[in-house]
Amino acid sequence: MFCDGCGAALQPEQAFCSKCGKQILGTIAPAPFPGRVERHLHLLAILWLAFSAFNTLGGLILLVLGNVVFPHLHEMPNVPSDVPAGFLTALFSTLGIIVLAKAAFGFLAGWGLLQREEWARTVTLILAFIALFLNVPIGTAMGVYTMWVLLPAQSQKEYDSLVARRT
Repeated sequence: MFCDGCGAALQPEQAFCSKCGKQILGTIAPAPFPGRVERHLHLLAILWLAFSAFNTLGGLILLVLGNVVFPHLHEMPNVPSDVPAGFLTALFSTLGIIVLAKAAFGFLAGWGLLQREEWARTVTLILAFIALFLNVPIGTAMGVYTMWVLLPAQSQKEYDSLVARRT
């Protein structure tokens, strides 16, 4: 804590400021220092929400390609007749649905972290492991950051205390 008269640092048992001599009223309690999880949790949640928004955009693009462009591929000029339009339609539609499902879980994880939900840590860690390999390089960075914040055993204890404090 600091003196409100001169700004000098104060010790917990101090009755008067050693610099200006002003009397210190009340007790000086050290401010609690937030842990690593608490300091990074809000940023991590916002990053997962933003990352999921980009995944949503990618999933929608895949669905449009799969359901609008590829079914009409043979009608386009200069397209060989042996192009597997049916296979491409099914492939891109399936990939689009998978990416949209991953985005939905990412939105859920980000919201859960912001609300300090008990299940959010687990869902976010699962998504982090998936993002490590499927979304290089941004997903890899998100996965590493998420695991650095949420994976250690001490992080689980701190997150559980944040959840308990919320309720």
